[in-house]
Amino acid sequence: FCSFLPEVSKPERKIQFREKVLWTAITLFIFLVCCQIPLFGIMSSESADPFYWLRVIMASNRGTLMELGISPIVTSGLIMQLLAGTKIIEVGDSVKDRALFNGAQKLFGMLITVCQAIVYVVTGMYGEPADLGMGICLLIIIQLLCAGLIVLLLDELLQKGYGLGSGISLFIATNICETIVWKAFSPATINTGKGTEFEEQSSRSSTCSPPEPTK
Repeated sequence: FCSFLPEVSKPERKIQFREKVLWTAITLFIFLVCCQIPLFGIMSSESADPFYWLRVIMASNRGTLMELGISPIVTSGLIMQLLAGTKIIEVGDSVKDRALFNGAQKLFGMLITVCQAIVYVVTGMYGEPADLGMGICLLIIIQLLCAGLIVLLLDELLQKGYGLGSGISLFIATNICETIVWKAFSPATINTGKGTEFEEQSSRSSTCSPPEPTK
């Protein structure tokens, strides 16, 4: 099965620093674009986000192609490392064994992506499945699967030496920076109970306002 998975080949020459910076910038640009492209076919939901506090860690964005973020990569990596560390699976030091291990980890990550996408759709995170229809539900799963594959390939691209650092750490850092910048300059308004305020003003007042004196 591993032979059917797309793979980034190792560079045949030494990658210069400028090229690494360029590939890293391209990778982050693709990630940011995917964070802003909404999933086709979903219904707008006014309910609270159950994964709001995990979004920064998972480098995910609700309702977009990056809904799952890096969670499939991290989960598959942890499980495969656990299996190898407990000697449930034997991994040698040869190039072939390492290639099989990496391929199995990638395949496991895709399976986790499919399972997570199905759970998200079935539990009504994008609207009731009966209202969406079988075709739209299948389309949402395919979109999340393709986005998960893109994340896997971008992470592999950086790990193979084309870019700087690891894809997982870069995606998390980029997501945090994006959140900070958006909260600081967001034109969105929030009803705080004291009137309508801009999102950045609400965030600043909630963190910087002095506590009320106790009576």
